[in-house]
Amino acid sequence: MLVLKNNTMKGRNYMLSMQAVAFLLLLAACGAPQKKADFTGDDPQNGTIHISVDESFKPIIDSQIRVYESSNPNARIIAHYKSEADCMKDMLVDSIRMVIVTRGLSPKEEAYYLDTLKIKPVWDRVAFDALAVILNNAAKDSVFTMEEIRDMLKGTSPLPYQMVFDGLSATSNVRYAMDSILKGEKLTDKVMAAKTSEEVIDYVSKTPNAMGFIGVSWIGNKEDAQQVSFLEKVKVASIQSKLDGGYVKPYQANIATRRYPMVRGLYYIVKENYVGLGRGFANFLAYERGQLVFRRAYLWPGKMNFTIRKANVSE
Repeated sequence: MLVLKNNTMKGRNYMLSMQAVAFLLLLAACGAPQKKADFTGDDPQNGTIHISVDESFKPIIDSQIRVYESSNPNARIIAHYKSEADCMKDMLVDSIRMVIVTRGLSPKEEAYYLDTLKIKPVWDRVAFDALAVILNNAAKDSVFTMEEIRDMLKGTSPLPYQMVFDGLSATSNVRYAMDSILKGEKLTDKVMAAKTSEEVIDYVSKTPNAMGFIGVSWIGNKEDAQQVSFLEKVKVASIQSKLDGGYVKPYQANIATRRYPMVRGLYYIVKENYVGLGRGFANFLAYERGQLVFRRAYLWPGKMNFTIRKANVSE
C-alpha cells in the first residue's frame, strides 16, 4: 500500500508540474509582443532584395539605387539587367521582388499573377524616357523623318544605314520599334543585334554607316562622365516632330512636351503582399527624391509636376 501511495503522489506531482509549465508558456505567449508575419526579414529600410531591370535603364536605375542605399545603409537592392521579356519572365521567379520595364500590366495579366502567385502585383509609371537614334560621327546626315525611320526598319529605304539594336526579339527597344513605329509590320532581317546598349554604342562608333537605337538613359545625361564619353563617340539624330514639324533631339523638354516622337514610359511592378523593401524602393521612385533623380538624369518625371520655361536652345 505504501508503494502504491508513493506512485500516486509522484503522478500528481508530475501533473501539477506539467500544468505549471503550460501556464507559464501561456503567460509568455500572451505577454510577448506579436510579430507581423514576415517571411523575408526585410522592410523599407532594411534587408536585401533582387530586382530585374530592363537593360535600357541601367544608368538611371543604378543612380536611383545608389541614392536609396545611401539613405538606408542597411538596405541592399541587387539589380539584374536583362531584356524586357526576361524581366517579365522573372515575375514568376520567387527571388525576384520587383521588375522595372517599359509597360504596366493588363487586367488579364493582373488576374493571372493573382491566381498564380496569390499576390496582386502593384505597378505604376514613374518616368518617361525616349528611344534615341545614334549615328557614327562621320555620318553626313543626322536629320530624319519618322517615315524614313519606318522605311529603314521595314527594309524598304534606299538610305545606306546598317541598323543595330540591343537584341532582335526580346528587348523593349525592339518591341517599341515593332509596336509603335512599324505598327505590327515585320522588322527587316537586315537589322543587327548587339548584346547590350553599350555594345550598340561601341558598334556605331566604329562603323561609319551604322545607326543604333538605344534608350536615352544611356546618352541623355550630360553631367554623367560615362555618358559624356559615349556622346563623344557618336552623335544623336534629330527626328521630325509630329507637333510642329521641327527636327528635335530627345532632350528632356522635348520628352516632356512630346515634341520628340518616340517617347515611352518607365514602370515598376512589385510583387509583395506587405510593406517590404520592394515597396519602399517603389515609393522612393514615385516620390520627391526619386523624381528629382529622374529629372537630374534628364528623363522626365512621371509623378511630379515641374515647370517648363521657354528658352532658345540650339538643337
